[in-house]
This record gives sequence, C-alpha cells and structure tokens, in this order.
Amino acid sequence: MADDTATTSVSRQEMRAFSVRTNSQALIRLGFLIVVIGLTSGAIHATTETYLFVPAMFLHGVVLAHLFSLQHECEHHTAFRSRWICGTLSWVCGFFIMVAPRYFHHEHNAHHRYTNLPGQDPELIDLPKSFGAYVIYISSIRYWYGLAVSLLRNAFGRFTETEKSFIPAGERRLVSLEACAFIAGYGAVAAGSVAAGSDAALWYWVVPLLLGQPVMRAIRMTEHVGRPQIRDRGKNTRSTLVSAPMRFLCWNMNFHAEHHFAPAVPFHALPALHERLKGSLFVEHDGYIGAHRDIVRMIAARTAQ
Repeated sequence: MADDTATTSVSRQEMRAFSVRTNSQALIRLGFLIVVIGLTSGAIHATTETYLFVPAMFLHGVVLAHLFSLQHECEHHTAFRSRWICGTLSWVCGFFIMVAPRYFHHEHNAHHRYTNLPGQDPELIDLPKSFGAYVIYISSIRYWYGLAVSLLRNAFGRFTETEKSFIPAGERRLVSLEACAFIAGYGAVAAGSVAAGSDAALWYWVVPLLLGQPVMRAIRMTEHVGRPQIRDRGKNTRSTLVSAPMRFLCWNMNFHAEHHFAPAVPFHALPALHERLKGSLFVEHDGYIGAHRDIVRMIAARTAQ
C-alpha cells in the first residue's frame, strides 16, 4: 500500500480480501477476449475489397493493442493465481505487441517505485510541449521506433544508462537473449509468410496493430500525463470512468490510481477497491475524453505563456 496521502483506513484484512487471486475470472475474460479477436479477424476477412476493410483492421488493431493490458496484469502476477499461466501469456502477448516481458517487468517495477518522477520513472510521459508534439506522440511513430531500436540494441547486449538503472546486471544477459528470441521469431514469421506466399500476417497483425496502437497511446497518456510529478499516488495518477467494453479490453486498468495504490490487487477486484477508496484518489468522471480535454487545456496554457 502506498505510503502517501492516498492511504486511507483500509484495514489489512480488507486488503487481503481485495488481493485474493483466482484463475477462474481471468480464464472467463480470456475466453471472451479470444472470441472478440476471432470476431474482429472475421470482420477483416468479410470486408476484404470493400470500403470497410480499413475500419475492420482498425477495430481489430485496437483489440490487439490491448493485449498490453493482459501482459501488464500477468507481469504483476495478478491476472491468474498460476504464475506459469501469467508467464506464458505475458510472452504470447508481448510477442504480438513487441514488448519483451522480462525487459518490461524491470521497467514497470521502476515505474511503480518512482511513479511520474522525472529522471526516475522510465515510463514517464511528459506533458507535450505543443499540440504538434501531442499529435506525434499519439501517432505512435516514436513509440514503434523506440521499441525497435531498444530490441535490436538489447539483442547485441547493449543497454543505455537509463536501462542499466532498472535492469539488474545479473538480468541483462537474459534480457538480451529474450530480445534475440523475439527478433528470431519475427524473422521466422516473415520467412514463413514469404515461403507460403501469404500476406495474412500483414493484414491480420502488422497493419491492424499499426492502426490501433494510437488508441493505446492515447489511453496510456490518461494515466499520469498532466498530473503532479510528486510521490503522492493520490495525486500523481489518474483513474478514468469508462464504458464496460473499454473496461473489458483494458482489464479494469482504467482504475489506474487504485492500481498504483495497491498493485497486488487483481483486475477483478479493482472496481470494488475503487468504491472503497472514493474521495481519496483522483478520478476523471468523463472518461478518456475528459482526461484528454484536461491535457489539451494544459498544453494550451503552456503554449500561451
């Protein structure tokens, strides 16, 4: 539990109840997610050579981009009670979205330790300095470039000073091997596609993910951007109230302040924890759009200075 002003009278007994992990709830959600992926894949197939082809790929890509939410939960070992299921799914999700799990595990630990603190939080997203920078960030161009460069660099055993600050020396060889495995896997998919004369990976994976990732970038911005860059997790993190379909896709990570308040609480208990902590954490009641209105207002105020 965070040692800051967000701490309330939640007892240890209550927190233990909130933190109970189970396989069943995640397996049910995972089953529905697989069905949704099947449906969006079917939509691409059904709309080939029609004007709905690109919208279908976009919708499919938004779903694929949200595999990050499942990987995130698995790296916290809260999605399932079983650690091997968490580990396996983190690898599968990470491969599809190019987020190496061991690297992400260490980076994300540092993010929770130094949430929204400049120079310490490796996942920190600064408030854009202009509307142009805001659009560029959401476009995901720099995001994909950064992922690719990092993966290639790590595969050769090279790490930046920032990466060395959160990846222990004893873990770097394993992170490097993981990066090599990812690159080899992508190479195998590309070679197999060429050998089979198939462009399925392009239209059902690569292009949709490129189209859908900006939605995930916009969502990630709502978590901390524009919040005070201080240690108080009741203020430096933003929760957002969103629709049921979005809560499903993001594995309840819209309750992000609650997640930072108690990272050991599984996704299925976050709505109850949200109710318990009402008034203690920062909540945007107008959802992602409301959060971006707030961010845009702050950018406007900055550029007007």
